[in-house]
Order: sequence, then structure tokens, then C-alpha cells
Amino acid sequence: MNDIAGQLAGLGRDDEGQQRTAGPLTAWAAVGEPAFRRAGTLRGLAAVGHVLWAAGLGRAAQAALRAPHGGVALAPVLSSAALVAAGLLLRTVLLAAADRVADNGAAAVQDHLRARLLLAALPTTGTPPEEVSDAALGEALDSEVGRLTQWLTTYVPARRAMLLGSGIILAAVLVGSWAVALLLALATPLLPFNLKVIGMGTRAAVHAQLTATRRLSTHLLDQLRGLPTLVGLGAGEEAVRETEAADRELAERTHTVLRVAFLSTAWIELLITVAMAVVATYCGLALLGYLDLPVVPSTMSLGTALFVLVLTPAYFAPARELARGYHARAEASAAAELILEIIDRAPAAPAITPPARVPAARCPSLPDPAGVIVEEVTVRYPGRDDVALDDVNLTVRPGSVVAISGPSGAGKTTLLSVVAGLREPDRGRCLHTTGPRILPASPSLTAWAGQPSYLLPGTLRDNLLLARRDADDEQLTAAFGTLGFEDLLAALPQGLGTRVGERGYGMSSGQTQQLVLVRALLRDTPLLCLDEPTAHLDPGAEARVIGAIGTLARSRTVLLTTHSRALLDIADDVVRLSQGRVSRTRETR
Repeated sequence: MNDIAGQLAGLGRDDEGQQRTAGPLTAWAAVGEPAFRRAGTLRGLAAVGHVLWAAGLGRAAQAALRAPHGGVALAPVLSSAALVAAGLLLRTVLLAAADRVADNGAAAVQDHLRARLLLAALPTTGTPPEEVSDAALGEALDSEVGRLTQWLTTYVPARRAMLLGSGIILAAVLVGSWAVALLLALATPLLPFNLKVIGMGTRAAVHAQLTATRRLSTHLLDQLRGLPTLVGLGAGEEAVRETEAADRELAERTHTVLRVAFLSTAWIELLITVAMAVVATYCGLALLGYLDLPVVPSTMSLGTALFVLVLTPAYFAPARELARGYHARAEASAAAELILEIIDRAPAAPAITPPARVPAARCPSLPDPAGVIVEEVTVRYPGRDDVALDDVNLTVRPGSVVAISGPSGAGKTTLLSVVAGLREPDRGRCLHTTGPRILPASPSLTAWAGQPSYLLPGTLRDNLLLARRDADDEQLTAAFGTLGFEDLLAALPQGLGTRVGERGYGMSSGQTQQLVLVRALLRDTPLLCLDEPTAHLDPGAEARVIGAIGTLARSRTVLLTTHSRALLDIADDVVRLSQGRVSRTRETR
């Protein structure tokens, strides 16, 4: 009772939350609007099939009642059976088609949202959301976007289906009995009025549940990442207790959602059941001849009674579907509030369009090296008083190798990400020059290898094709040869088909770094940005990587951060950073 009272007390806040998310939900549904409109129309027209089989059933009952004692005529039975079969078939086909169309529309909306979430998570523009955890992003991409499915496939088409389907049923009932049609029409206003009950507290309850899910996922991810440390410190039991507490909280939130859903659905079912009982009572009394009311018909044939009784549940079916969808809408509103926390950080993604045809394989071309102009760039991180970069100015000549050095925390990686177009500065600007053109810094002109370097689960071929989807095995193998890494490919057990585990498991640090450079070569861009490319490598592996960087620099501009003396020696220019400011730029060649 206390939980229900809490939900009732939060109804006003729940309404405010739904109002905040109403606009975004409408905009998201617009991506699949044509599909949802077709699905609603098909579901509404499915009522015609229901009318047909109800008419066939009533006709068969009436024929059986009028038949002589010797038996029932075959012709009326067969025609009625055909009418029932045709109605059922038509209804089944239309509903199946509607479900398929609605699923396609929902998939388009979810693809659109996932694209926007990834756009926010992979910060090609704007400020990367450092405060958004990996677990929160994973929950948003999978669970929270998935929570929109029932709303998209049920509620959005149901508004159109209810108007069309209930209208068709009411017209058919009106032909059979205007009194029953009047009863149904009088009961109809009760449903929209009580739809508010369906969503009572649902958004708040689901929001709390999703927040608890995010919290548990983040906690588990952090515990797994720090498992060796926890074991080493003997803190394993404390970690288990914290996880159990988070799990119990999630279970309680889930139980609350289920209780609210059960009570609200039971309420709307009670209203529909009462309306159906009134209709059934009237039909029964009319059949028995017990009615003697002015104006209202006091008699009814068996066929007509059966016809309107079968259609009465069908009349309320779209309303029941809309009620289910209203609950789903409240659930979607809760999920949308969490999704908006992430996607509001990035511009809207374009609507999903069919993928373009992949061009035929081609040989790598030699790009013209790009120049870089950094003008009065300042970058601040949220929650930090000091600046990461403070009024930095830098010019990089096309075709040069520039090393960025300095102590840890000086802003080297931040400057490299600004140059690569992965971070928009808070003040100032960064430009790329390609021939006579001067363009805003963009990742489309940059091959980036961060620290640490990542290989994704899959085959070695899958990881290399991330850089250029149209490359064939011959071109991939040639890229190894270009950088002098033929022995690396030969040493792998299945060559390009060698499996790579999560975070590059199964590969050494040196092998991973070499593969990242091969991928940068395949990327075929005029600017290459490398963050500590020789970190944690032994002298032999470092020498191989430095040789490969020299090869890449023949047709590219290379910027790299490093503490390595050997890398500084191959640089044309060395930029030294200290506390976010350029303290010295030295030209070595």
C-alpha cells in the first residue's frame, strides 16, 4: 500500500516527466511514421474480417434454428462456413502484414537512435561525454532503446487503428442493433478518461528501475575491471556485498513496475468487462422476451444476438491495444529521459537511408599531405579548475613529422585530439589545409591511433577492414609488406583469419601496435595522429614501429605524442607542452 501511495503522490511529477519527453518521442516516431501509419490502417481494416466471420457465425446459428427437425440444409452451412473462413483469413493476413510493417518502422527508429547515441559516444563533434560511463552507454544502446519497441509497435499505430477499427465494428453493430451500438457508444468515453490510470506511476517506476539497472551495470563493470586489485587487497567480500545490495535494489524496482502494470491493466479490463456484461445482459433479456421498455427494441433474433455479442469484444479490442500501448508509452518516456541525457550532447543524426553500394576494390592512393593550423585553442575539462590547453598556437607544415612532448598531464593527448578533429576546443579553432583548401579539422582527413590501441573481437581481417571496407586479401597482405611487417603476418597461425580476442587478447603489445599502423596505412588519409605509438614496447619492437612510421610519413603529415628519444630524433619539429601551453617549438631538420 505504501508503494501505491508513493506512486499516486508522484503522479504530478510523472506527468511533468512525460511532458518533457513528449516532443522527443514524437520526433523519433516521425522517422518511421509512414510505416506506423500503414500498420494502423491495416490493423483497422482487419476489423472487416472480424465482421465477416461474426456474420457467418450468426447466419449459421439462425439457419440451424429455422431448420426443420429432419436436419439442416447444407447450402446455408457451407456458405456460412465460407464466410467465417474468409473473415478469419482476411483478419490474419492483415494483422500479420501490420505487425511486419510496424516492426520495420520500429527498427528504423531504433537504428536512428543508436546512430545518435554512437555519434555522441564517438565524439567527432562537440565535447565528449566523459561523465557518461561505458555501462550507461551500453544500457542506452541495448536495453533502453529496446524499451521503445512495444510503444512503437503498439501505441503509435493503435491511435489510427482504434479510430478505423472501432468505427467499422460500430457501423456493423448499428446495422444489427442500434440499441447495442448506443450502449457501446456510451461506454466509449470511459476508456480515454481512464487511460491516465494505465500510466499512473509507470514512468517514474520504470525510470527508477532503469536507473538502478545502469547503476548495477556500472558497478559490475568497475568491479570486473578492478578484480585483480580487489583480490590483492582482500576486498573481495566487500565487493560482493555491494553487488548484492545493488542487485536487491534492482529487484525491488522491478517488482514495483510489475505491481503498477498489473493493477493498471486490471482496472481497464474491469471497465471493458462491465461494458460487455451490460451488452450481454440486454441481448439475453431480448432473446427471452423479458424486455418491455419504450423505444428500445424488446426482441432480437438469435443470429443478430450472436453477431453483436461476437463484435462487442472486437469493438473494445483496439481500445485494449491502446491501453497496453499507453502503458508502453509511459515506459518509453522513462527510457527516453535517460537516452536524452546522452544524445542531447550530439547533433541529430540523419534518418536511416538504404546503404550505398560498396565500390569495387581499388589500390591505395597516395594522399597529398595535409597542413595543420591551430589558433588560440583553449580546452577545459568539466569539473577541473585548470585548463587542459591554454591559448595554444601551432602551425604544422604539410608532409612533416611533428613530435609533441612534455610531462604527463601537460595536454599532449588533448592537443592531438583537437588536431585530429575529435574534440572541438572551447575557444579558438583548428584547421586542416589540403592544397589550396582550408577546412575545419575533421576526422575524415585523419587516421588516428590512440593509447591504448584497440583491436576488436573478431578476425584480424575484420579489424583491418574497419579502415577500408573495399580492400581484398591481396591488398591487406600488401599493406604488411609496405611497412615491413611480412614476418608478423607469416607468424600468425591463420594469417588474416587469425582470431583476435577482446581488447586484442592473444596479441602482444608490439604486434598490436604494428597492426594498428597497418590499419592506419589502409585508412589512406593525408594526416596521421599517433598517441604514444611506442609506449610499453621493447627496443626491437620500437625500432620496427619507428621504421613503419617513417614509411607512413612519406605521403602523410604525422603528428605524434611521445616520451621516446628515438621518436624525437626522427621528427622534423618538436613541440614541447607544459601545463597546457606551448613552451618551446624546436625544428630539428
